[in-house]
Amino acid sequence: MEFNKIIAVTGKPGLHQVVSQSKNAIIVSSLTDNKRVAINAAQNVSLLENIAIYTYEEDVPLLKVFKAMFEKTEGKEAISHKENSKKLEAFFAEVLPDYDAERVYTSNIKKVIQWFNLLVKSGMDFSKIETPTQETEKE
Repeated sequence: MEFNKIIAVTGKPGLHQVVSQSKNAIIVSSLTDNKRVAINAAQNVSLLENIAIYTYEEDVPLLKVFKAMFEKTEGKEAISHKENSKKLEAFFAEVLPDYDAERVYTSNIKKVIQWFNLLVKSGMDFSKIETPTQETEKE
């Protein structure tokens, strides 16, 4: 399973892995039940690798947040996303201490924790994923 092929689809629960592409749609497989579905161009799709969390300094890519959660939980699932907001915010503050609490809502934290748990349950090993580096080319 490759992190750069994991997507969230608006209106569909859970996460999906891109399997194939056709002219008008992408074929995805659900991480929870492995059912394949065609997602058409009208549906909103977000690649997890393109999502970032607001901090007071700069935006932190979701992969870095997941890696920090993976280290904190020692490769196990994190707390449930159904915990109360104080526990969720406290856990998230341990993982990403300088997150912008005014712009990162509890609903965002719930979703990140839910996604993390889903990925860990699916066998994603964040310790083996390379963090992409941005290289600027000078011409």
